[in-house]
Amino acid sequence: MKKITLTLISILLIGVLAACGSDESSASPDENKKLVLGGTIPYSDMLEKGVKPYLEEKGYTVEIKEFNDYIQPNLALKNGSLDANLFQHKVYMDAFAKENDMELTSVITVPTAPIGVYSNKYKTLEEIEDGSTVAIANDPTNLARGLTVLRDNGLIEFDSEVDPLRASEKDITSNPKNLKFTPVEAAQLPRTLESVDLAAINGNFAISAGLDLTKALARDKLPEEIINRVAVLTEDKDEQFVKDIKEAIESEQFKKVIEEDFQGFHKPDWMTK
Repeated sequence: MKKITLTLISILLIGVLAACGSDESSASPDENKKLVLGGTIPYSDMLEKGVKPYLEEKGYTVEIKEFNDYIQPNLALKNGSLDANLFQHKVYMDAFAKENDMELTSVITVPTAPIGVYSNKYKTLEEIEDGSTVAIANDPTNLARGLTVLRDNGLIEFDSEVDPLRASEKDITSNPKNLKFTPVEAAQLPRTLESVDLAAINGNFAISAGLDLTKALARDKLPEEIINRVAVLTEDKDEQFVKDIKEAIESEQFKKVIEEDFQGFHKPDWMTK
């Protein structure tokens, strides 16, 4: 009886251990295959259409989270509720990381909606009249970009020593059309088209307002540090899911989505080579 009892106990213990091992081996991969990616419009749509399907084909369960500001997507990375985000350029990412005691790493750049000059009054830059009013962003980075678009199209000039990424109104050395500038919060720029002659509007806010990027009177030429990118916590940069996100964005499937649904976006150099 003792032998039978010991045998039964041994069988039961082996069964329990085997079941535990089975649970652990099946749960771990599933847990690792769950990804939450975040972005602002239109980059949340870019993730939804161009990245999520590719990752799901590789066995991931993917949730796309949409944000309405530029603060929460990075804080969500910090608190672990996001695995990666897509909404920011390098200048912003580095400044945010420094101010918030974070370590962020860029994974890969993506097509980026450019700042464009829009008008309900003029159809070409040549039509712009003397003394026209221009709405521009009131934050330093987007202000500089808006002014640079105007400079690159011959409407104003800067001092040659001015960094285009840090230019402000005080750096304007020539303004032949006597343009009058109205600084406004970037998100509100589309609404100003009813009250000003021109507005230099961020691409994401232009899209949200229903403006056609391809119909801007002029668009900015984005330097590498101003092109938006996928970002992750630096501690995660070598994880497999990060490599898979990069692979998804480099895929032909992603490029096709860009051609069909994101016309007028500035493409990073790696996509045009």
